[in-house]
Amino acid sequence: MSLAGRCIAHINLAAGFRGGERQTELLLRYLAEAGWQQLLVARGGDSLASRCADIPGLDINEVSGGILSASSAFDDAALIHVHQGRAIKAAWLQSFFGGKPYIVTRRVHKSPRQNPLNRSAYHRASRVISISMAISDSLHRLDPTLNVQLIPDCSSALRASQQRSVLIRKTLGIDHKAFVVGHVGALVDSHKGQQQIIEMARKSISIAPDVLYLLIGGGRDEQSLRHQASGLSNIRFTGHVDNVGDYLNVLNLFLYPSRQQGFDSVLLDALEFGLPVVATRVGGIPEIIEDGVNGFLFEVNDTRAMLKAILRLRDDLKLAAAIGEENKRAAEAYTPAKMSKCYELIYQNVLDSRIKCSGTNGWSASA
Repeated sequence: MSLAGRCIAHINLAAGFRGGERQTELLLRYLAEAGWQQLLVARGGDSLASRCADIPGLDINEVSGGILSASSAFDDAALIHVHQGRAIKAAWLQSFFGGKPYIVTRRVHKSPRQNPLNRSAYHRASRVISISMAISDSLHRLDPTLNVQLIPDCSSALRASQQRSVLIRKTLGIDHKAFVVGHVGALVDSHKGQQQIIEMARKSISIAPDVLYLLIGGGRDEQSLRHQASGLSNIRFTGHVDNVGDYLNVLNLFLYPSRQQGFDSVLLDALEFGLPVVATRVGGIPEIIEDGVNGFLFEVNDTRAMLKAILRLRDDLKLAAAIGEENKRAAEAYTPAKMSKCYELIYQNVLDSRIKCSGTNGWSASA
């Protein structure tokens, strides 16, 4: 049987749809086109399952989100790919009682909790993949012996309609002369740092009234942030949107003042749209943005320096354009096809190892 005929089970038990779920969907779609048989184990009634329902040849097992129910939902899969933290325990159980190998992609910068179960679950995986060196370091804090492979996430291949982007500007009351500084992300200040954006808006409203800040997305801190920004005419909130590409198409600059970040694919989307980036020097961000080359990096809460960089790019359109072109070139290294081909090689390697071990000493999770 060809390896492309073996079934790969993907498990992601996240509630809601954020960057990790988007990456899971992009991989599923590419693998379907490449002829792989696939199964998705996902939380019942949630966004990931519904968004993937049209993928050709994909079977979907919707579960409660509990570890025990998920561990028995893999049917005849030859290999399990874990895409989300809690889900590793379901794959770990299946490896003991069903003998299936599994690989893990870790997208969260925070190190897994130090306990024997987590160490066993990661150590037993056939492959452990991180999406940034910063995340690799966090996994080594759990277990220094882990052999962690690096496969960065990909851009989302977003599309944009000029007509819809014009309508967005009109709806939000954005003047055609405005220099639009945008941020895309869940409105959770402890993670994404949006209070810093409000602080910059407050500082710049008198000295640079043409700079307008656009916060794209929703989240638990949305109402609080809106309240903090009340009275500021140079800031707009969109709430949750599905057509992110149309909003990126409105921007002149991408602002990303995260307080903690492993690696965020929305930065890759910003590169693909040719936007200069002003961001904080945390987590995996410096692995994407080289200070002074395709953007500018600063320490968290250094809003004065970030604002200075924004005004520099507003005033030097030649510099902003050059950085934008550099970012378009950089984005070519992060396509869905390139990411997916890396995973295909891992699948084939793990399945080859399993076939070779079959009938001898049995399968080893460290193969």
